[in-house]
Amino acid sequence: MSDFFVPVCVGDLVKTGGINQYVVQNVVSPKQLPSSVSKFKAAFRSQGPLCVLEHFDTGYSVLQHSNSVALTVKEDTLELLVQAICGLAASLPSFLASVSVPAAERKENLNAVKMSVFLLCKLTENLESYSCRQGIVTAPGKGKKAKAGGEGLLQWDAERENVLQALIQLLQLDICSLWSLSLVEEEFISCVTCLCYKLLENPTISHVKSKPTRDSIIHLLGVLIKKYSHLLGASVKVIQLLQHFEHLPSVFAQAVSVWSTEFGVRAVIGEVIREIGQKSSEELAREGSGVKAFSSFLSELGALAPELMIPNISVLITHLEGESHSMRVAVCEVLGEILVRVLCGDGLDESGKADRDRFFDTLQEHLHDTHSHVRTRVLQVYTRIVNSKALPLCRYSEVMELAVGRLMDKSINVVKSSIQLLAAFIAHNPYSCKLSSTDLRKPLEKETTKLRQMKEKLEEKAPVAVIKASELWAAMEPELLITVETELERKNDPEKQEQQDEKDVEDEKEAEDDRATAVQIAQYLRVNKYRNAVRLCISAHSCFPESEMFASLSTLSAETLMDTLALIFKGSDEDTAELSQNLPPHPEKEGETQGDDGELKKQEMLVQYLKDTETFALQVERAISVINTMLYWKTTSVVQEAVQFCVTVCEFSVANSVSGVRKMLPLVWSTDAAIKDAVVQAYRRLYLNPQGDTIRMKAQTLVDSLSELMVDASLGTIQCLEEIVQEFFGSGSNLQSTVVQVLWERFTGKRETSGLNRRAAVLLLGMAARAEREVVLSNLDTLCSVALGEKVTEDFLLARDTVITICSITDHVRQSKGAPFRLPQDHQLFTSLTRAIAEGVVMEDPYWQSFMEQAVRLIYFLAESPEQLCSRLLQRSGRLLLDQIAEGGELNKDAGQMQDGSQESIEEGDQVNCVCLAQLLALCGCVAFWQVSHLERSVSTELRRRRRETEEREEKEKSPSSKAKQTANESAMEEELGLIGASAEDTEAELIRKICETELLADENLLCAFLPLLVKVCSSPGHYSHPQLTTAACLALSQYMMISPSVCEDNIRLLFTVLERSAFPVVRANAIIALGDLTVRFPNILEPWTQNLYARLSDEVPSVRQTAVTVLTQLVLKDVLKVKGQVSEVAVLLIDPEPHITNLALNFFNELASKDNAIYNLLPDIISRLSDPERGMSSEDFNTIMKQLFSYITKERQTESLVEKLCQRFRTAKTERQWCDLATSLSLLSMCERGFKRLQECWECYSDKLTEPGVYQPLLSITAKLRRGAKPQFKDHVDEFEKRLTAVHTRGLENVESPEMDEENQKEGGSAEKTAMRTPLPAKGRLKTKRGQTKPSVSSCGDDSFVTPQRSRKSKKPVIVFTSDEEEDDDAVMAESETPKVTTPIARTSRRARLRN
Repeated sequence: MSDFFVPVCVGDLVKTGGINQYVVQNVVSPKQLPSSVSKFKAAFRSQGPLCVLEHFDTGYSVLQHSNSVALTVKEDTLELLVQAICGLAASLPSFLASVSVPAAERKENLNAVKMSVFLLCKLTENLESYSCRQGIVTAPGKGKKAKAGGEGLLQWDAERENVLQALIQLLQLDICSLWSLSLVEEEFISCVTCLCYKLLENPTISHVKSKPTRDSIIHLLGVLIKKYSHLLGASVKVIQLLQHFEHLPSVFAQAVSVWSTEFGVRAVIGEVIREIGQKSSEELAREGSGVKAFSSFLSELGALAPELMIPNISVLITHLEGESHSMRVAVCEVLGEILVRVLCGDGLDESGKADRDRFFDTLQEHLHDTHSHVRTRVLQVYTRIVNSKALPLCRYSEVMELAVGRLMDKSINVVKSSIQLLAAFIAHNPYSCKLSSTDLRKPLEKETTKLRQMKEKLEEKAPVAVIKASELWAAMEPELLITVETELERKNDPEKQEQQDEKDVEDEKEAEDDRATAVQIAQYLRVNKYRNAVRLCISAHSCFPESEMFASLSTLSAETLMDTLALIFKGSDEDTAELSQNLPPHPEKEGETQGDDGELKKQEMLVQYLKDTETFALQVERAISVINTMLYWKTTSVVQEAVQFCVTVCEFSVANSVSGVRKMLPLVWSTDAAIKDAVVQAYRRLYLNPQGDTIRMKAQTLVDSLSELMVDASLGTIQCLEEIVQEFFGSGSNLQSTVVQVLWERFTGKRETSGLNRRAAVLLLGMAARAEREVVLSNLDTLCSVALGEKVTEDFLLARDTVITICSITDHVRQSKGAPFRLPQDHQLFTSLTRAIAEGVVMEDPYWQSFMEQAVRLIYFLAESPEQLCSRLLQRSGRLLLDQIAEGGELNKDAGQMQDGSQESIEEGDQVNCVCLAQLLALCGCVAFWQVSHLERSVSTELRRRRRETEEREEKEKSPSSKAKQTANESAMEEELGLIGASAEDTEAELIRKICETELLADENLLCAFLPLLVKVCSSPGHYSHPQLTTAACLALSQYMMISPSVCEDNIRLLFTVLERSAFPVVRANAIIALGDLTVRFPNILEPWTQNLYARLSDEVPSVRQTAVTVLTQLVLKDVLKVKGQVSEVAVLLIDPEPHITNLALNFFNELASKDNAIYNLLPDIISRLSDPERGMSSEDFNTIMKQLFSYITKERQTESLVEKLCQRFRTAKTERQWCDLATSLSLLSMCERGFKRLQECWECYSDKLTEPGVYQPLLSITAKLRRGAKPQFKDHVDEFEKRLTAVHTRGLENVESPEMDEENQKEGGSAEKTAMRTPLPAKGRLKTKRGQTKPSVSSCGDDSFVTPQRSRKSKKPVIVFTSDEEEDDDAVMAESETPKVTTPIARTSRRARLRN
C-alpha cells in the first residue's frame, strides 16, 4: 500500500502525488454517499478500524461535498470515525508492545492512524463551523425554532466531547514508534492542533456549560506539548489567538496553568510571558483589543500559578514603564498574587525577602500612577494583601498614609478603593484600635522614659571598651625597647646589679609560680610600669629556668627580652584574655549582663510597638475625619462606601467612631433610595441586631447601644433616629416587648442608672409610641408621677424629655381623620405641668425654659380648651412673681436700713428679678405663639372636619330623586360645589384672622397685659441691660408680632432697631430668626426692610453672620424674598474667615444655581457692587468670589450675553480698579466662539483701556484659552485679535515714552484703527425691552451709576436712638417718617391655600 501523507489542504489528496504516495482515486457523488457510508459501516463491523484503508475515499467524499451532503450523513460518518479511533486506541497497545513488528503491518497501522485522525479532525472542524452558523441564526429567535436550534447545539456539544476523548485516548499511546526514527511528521500534529484551536475560537467555549469540552481541549493540547514537541507552536498560537478573541484570556490562563503543573511543562509559561514581554508600547497601542486580552490573561494566570510567575517576572516589569495602563494593571495584580500566596510569612530566606520588598516598593510607586484605573487596582491589590495578612508590619504605617492621601484623589473609583483599603486595615490591624492617640500618648511617654533610664543605667555598668592586646603592644613597643636597653646596661654595672638582686629576692618570695609572675608582668605593662616589668622578666628566668615562657632568656639580649615580654603580654589565642586583662570569669555578672540586655530589648520592642500604635491611631483618626465629610457627597457609590466604613470602625470599637455613625444619621431622609437603604441597613446591623444568649440580654444590649448614641445628641440627630427606631418597632420583632420593659425599668429607676440613661429611655419610649400609641398612653400616670411629680423642679431635663415623649401620642404626630384626641383640663398631666411651669418661673434653673416650651406645646396639642389653661397659668405665674418681688422688696428695705441706704443689695434684688421676669416674658411669648398656631392648625382643621361631616350627612339625607337630578347635572354641580367649598374655606380663614386681629390682644385677654411691658423692655436697653431679660423680651415681642399684621406694623421699627443696635450677639441672632418668620407670615410688611436683613451678613460676630446667611438662604430659595443685588453680600461670605460660614454661602449659590438663570441675572449687579471703590475689596478676594460664581455659567447663550453686558460696563466704569475687575470677570468666563465674536464686536468699549496691564493681561489670557484645541480657521481669528490687543497696548506705552513717534505709530496702527472703525456696534434691537423701548444709556449716568441704582425716592437715613440711663421715658424707635414704605407688593397665596397646607 502507498504511504499516506497528511495534506496541508484537503484538495491536495486528489492531485497526483509523489512516488508511492496515496492519492484519492474515487470521489463519490453526494447522491451515492449514503450507500457508501453504509458500506463503510459494514466494513468496520467486519474488518475493524483498519477498514479505513479501503474506504478512505468515502470519508474524503463527505468532506469534499460537505456543503451539499445531508447533515445525517456527516453525523453518521463522524460517529463511524470516532469508533475507528477508539478501536485503534484499543488495538494499538498490544501491537506496539510486541518486539518484532513486520514493516507492512506497521505501515498499515500508521496509515490507518493518520487517515482516521485526518478525516475525524477535518469533519469535526466542518461541523463546528456549521454549528456556529446555526447558533448565530437561531440566537435572536424565540419559540419552537429557537428551542430546536438549542437542542441541536446541545447534541453537538456531546458529540464534540466524544471526538476529543477519542483523540486523547489515541495520542496518549506511544504511537511515535509507528513512524520511522519515531519522528512524527509536523502535518499530523498540526491537523490535531488546528482542530483544538478551531474549537477554542467558539465564543461559547468560555461558558460554564462548555467546561467539559474546554477541559478536554486543554488536556489534548497538553499531551501534544509534552509528547509531540508542540511547545513553541502552542506558545505562538496562544499569543495569536489572544490578540483576536476577547473570550480566551481565562481559557488560556487555565490551559497554561494546567500544562505547567499537571503536565510538568513549565517552559510554556516562560515562552508565553517572554512573547508578551517583548511587545513594545507601540505594538500594544496598535493592537487595540489585544492589550486587554494580554492583561486579562496575565491577571488570570497570576491568580492560578503565582509561584511559576516569579522566574519570569523580570520580563513583565518592563511594561510598568510603558504607556498601556492595562498592562500596568496586569503586572501589579501579578505582583499582588505573588505577595499574597508565595512571598508571605516569616519563613522566607534573604532572597525571598529582597524580592518581597522590591515588589512592595513597585506597588507603592504605582499608587501615584498617572492613570486612575491603575491607582484603583493597586489599592484593590493592597486590600487583598491586607485581608490576607500578608503585609509586613514595618510597612503598615507607610501604606496607610498613602491610602489616606488617596482619599483626596480626583477619581471616584480611587476614593472608593481607598476607603475599602482603610476599612481592611482597621479590620485586620495588629494594634489595639480601642485606644485613641490621646490615650496612647501617656503610656508612650512613660515607657520611653523608662527605656532612656535603662540605657543610662547600662551605660554606667558597661566596661571600658577593650582594645586588643596586639594594638596595645604596638603602641608601647618603642618606649618599652628603650627601657629594655637601659635595664640591660644596668645589668652590666656591679653596684646596680646588687640592688637589683635584692629586689629580685623579694619578687621571688612574692611569686609563687611562673604563671603568676607572667600575670604580674602583664599588669605592670598595662599600667605603664615598664621598668618593673623588665626587671621582673629578667629575674624570672633565674627563678623558673624550666618554664617555657622564660626559656628564650637563656641568652639575654634586647631581642629575646622583647620577644618574651610580647609573648607574655599578647599571649596565645587561648590565653589572651587571661594574661592581658587578668580578669577571671564571673558567670554571675555575665548572666546579669545578658539579663539586662534582654530586658532592654523587650523595652525597646514595647516602645516601638507603642509608637507604631500611636501612628496608626493618628492615621485612623485622620481617615475618619476625611471620610465623614464624604457622607454628604453627591456620588451615591462614595456615600455607600463611607457608610460601610463607618460601620466597620464602629464594629471594631475604634476611637471616635460614633461621630461618623451620628453624622450619617440624617441620611435617612435622603431622596436617594440607595443611600437611605444603606444607612438603615447600617443602623440595623449596628444597633437593632444585638448579640446575646437570651432575649433579655439582647434587649439590654440594644437599649445600651441606642442610649449611648443619644447621649449629647442634637435635636436633629434624635429626629433622624426616630425613623429607624420607629421602623424597628413597626417590624414586629420578637424583642419589642422586652425592649419596652427594659426601657420602663430604666425610666422608673427600678434598675440603678444615670440621669442620661433615664432621659434616653424616655425618649426611646416616645419613638416606640409613634409606632404603637399604647406604649405611652397606657402608662401616662407613670410618666406624670415619675418625671412630673413633686420632684419635677429637681430635673427639668427629664421632665422636658418626658413631655416630648407624651407629645408622640398626639394627632399632630399621626394623621387622624376622626375627632381629635384630647384630654380634659383637670387631667393629672396638665395639673402637674402648670404647677411645674409656674413654680419654675420664680426659679433660676437654666433648663426650665426648654421644659416650658415643650410643656406649653403639649398643652395646646392635647388639652381641651388650652387657651383657658394657659390663661390661668399666666395668672398664677404672674402672681408668684409679684409675691417674690414683694418679698424681695421687704428684704432689700431691711438690708438698705442696715447698710445706710447702700444700693448693692437693691441691685442684687433687681438682678434676681430680671431672671424671673425674663422667664415670665418667655412664657408669655410662647403662649402667644402656640395660641396662633392652635387657631390656624387645630381649630381650622376641626372646622373643616365638622363641615365635611355636615355635608356628608346632608348628602345621605337627600332623596333618590334629588340624587338622580344631581347625576344629570354632574358637571355643573361639581363646579358649584367647588365654589361653595372655596367660599366656606374663605369664611373659616376670615374667622380665624378676625380672632387673631381683635380677640387675642383684647383688653379682657391676659396676653394683652404683657405687650406694653415687652415694648418697654426692648425699647429701653439702658435700664434693662440684663442679657437674659433682653433676649427673652426680644423673642417674646417677635412672637406677639406673629399674631396680627397690626401688631407687626406697630413694632417692626422697634425690632429692627434691636437688630441693628443691640450689644448682645444672641439678641441679634434671635431677631434675625424672628424676622425671617415674620417675612414668611407678613411679606408685604417686611419687604421694605429687606436691606436691613442683608446688612447683618457683615456683622462682626461670626454666629450672627451664620444665622443671617442661614435665614436668608431659606427665604430666597423658598421664593419668599426676591433675589436682588443685595445677594452680593452673600457672595462676600465666600471668603469669610470662618469655614462653616463659607460652606453655607457656597451651599446658597449651589442651590440658587439650580433655579433657571438666577445667578446669570445677578452677576452684573454683583460685579458692580463688589468692585465699588467704597467697598475696598482686594483684587485677590474679588477674583476668588468671581471664580466661584462664574463656574455656574455653563450655557453658551448666557456666556455670550454676559460678555456684552460686561463690555458695556467698561463705558461707565471710572476707575482703573473697576476696569481691571471687569477684565478679570471676562477672563473667568468659559469663552466659546459666540462669546468671542461678541467680544470682538464690543471692541470700542474697552480698547481705550488696554494700556492698563490689569486690563490687557486678562484679555490676553482669553486668547490663550481659546487657542487650545481650536480649529485652524478659528485659531486665525484668535491670533488676529491677539495682535490687535498687543498693538493697542504697545502703542499706548510708546506714546507715553516718546511723543515723537506719533506718526510712525499712526502708520503702523492705521490698519488696526480702520478695523476698529469697521467693527459693528451692538445692534440696537438688543438693547430694547419687550415693549420696544430702549433702555437709558449707561454712559449717561454719573460716577455712582456703576453701583446698582437705588430707589429714586430719597428718604432721610433712619436715625436709631436708644434711651439713655437718664431719659427713660423716650423710646428708642425710629420715627414714622424714617420707616421704609412698601414699594412692590408681594403676591401671597390665599389664606385658604395656606390653611390647607
